[in-house]
Amino acid sequence: MSAIETNARVVQAPEVLGLEARGEFRDGAVAMLDQLPLKSGVLVIDFSGTRRIDSAGLGAMMLVQRRAAERHQKVVLRHLRDEFKFLLVLTKLDDLFEIEGESGGSGG
Repeated sequence: MSAIETNARVVQAPEVLGLEARGEFRDGAVAMLDQLPLKSGVLVIDFSGTRRIDSAGLGAMMLVQRRAAERHQKVVLRHLRDEFKFLLVLTKLDDLFEIEGESGGSGG
């Protein structure tokens, strides 16, 4: 197992990441970050089952990212639908997160 795999945890985003789900999502994600090693921890947020994200959900994601930045950790978004990527670009939040599968180099 590589260092990235051993220093990473995956959290499943809810079906609707909004006002009702934001607190539980944020608290669970922050708790996982706190269990990961400083400077090398990676939190992967899996959006494969997520159908909708609203402003409250974006706020929760920003708080998770802020906690990761304080700990010099990384937040990676997995299975992010195109409409959610577009939402991140519109809100100028796309630079805060790494989106899995999108890199400057050629894949192999």
